[in-house]
Amino acid sequence: MGERYQKPTQIVPRAELNAALEHALSNHFCETVSIRTLKRRVSDYCSSYLIEELDLKLDNGQRLQLIFKDLSPSALISTARNVKAKFLYEPRREIECYRDLLASHELGTAKYYGAAVDLERSRYWLFLERVSPSLLWQMGDFEIWKRVAGWLAGMHTYLSERLAGKGTIQPEHVLKYDELYYRRWIDRAKCYIRLGDSSTERAAAKAIDWIWQRYDGVVERLRQLPVTLIHGEFYPANVMVDTERGNLRICPVDWEMAGLGPGLMDLSALSSGGWSTEQKESIAFAYLHALPEVPAIWKDRARFLADLDHCRLHQAIVLLGWSEKWEAPPEHAQNWLAEAARIAECLRL
Repeated sequence: MGERYQKPTQIVPRAELNAALEHALSNHFCETVSIRTLKRRVSDYCSSYLIEELDLKLDNGQRLQLIFKDLSPSALISTARNVKAKFLYEPRREIECYRDLLASHELGTAKYYGAAVDLERSRYWLFLERVSPSLLWQMGDFEIWKRVAGWLAGMHTYLSERLAGKGTIQPEHVLKYDELYYRRWIDRAKCYIRLGDSSTERAAAKAIDWIWQRYDGVVERLRQLPVTLIHGEFYPANVMVDTERGNLRICPVDWEMAGLGPGLMDLSALSSGGWSTEQKESIAFAYLHALPEVPAIWKDRARFLADLDHCRLHQAIVLLGWSEKWEAPPEHAQNWLAEAARIAECLRL
């Protein structure tokens, strides 16, 4: 799951984990549950936080394979702690998504088994089904990528309708893709790409300043786009795909950056790999054609592709503004400033 980090050395005491699990599972199954055996191991693929793989046998003989994700401040892995912006940290965000929005519908996302939230102890534990198919970025079958794009359109449609429905619990702690949020990232990027002595540094500072001066138009365009609940980091490294049982199961993981924003942000992340322009457009149109109702502004395909490019530009800016010390993992590594400048030129900002 997510990026590979150095394994943390501190883990939750067994007795505390056992008690929290029994409470969560009793609520999930609507009957008292006791754990007969519990085997645990730290996952090789942690995200920003400690993730453990749990093998349980209950007193009724049922066996479960779970993921235990510790979203507490103390469980933030040192590599992430040094680079993750403080304004992004909200451990209840991912828990709310699974509990209030994803648990009630068979989207294919990991089944929610419960959580343990204790504000006084700064404890935020999440218990999920352990899903073990392949990661999308490891798959070379282009048709699968297009099917993932179509699934993404369905997810956005479902979540948009659910948020608009009466009686739905509204997510309180998700990110809000508003003017302040967009401006924050371009300002951070400009701050981190400073004017230096070398010709390369001067060129980089000039390029980001050129984009910064024109970013008000980008923000205004982004604010006009249809809004839904988005994953926020729908990169291929965060999308698991199961093709072994006949039916394609698509399971995005790590909802730490979930927010109310343009669905095209997720689509731009999905199509951010090393595809050709034609392939990226094919992924984009697979999404567009899967929408039950195409927004009026996207009846014009050129407008749709331009809106998508505005989202791609913003995501490049986010990666530039993530942290002064941060380096993108291999699956995201490229010259993001050059990419941002290229998109900005194409959009004729």
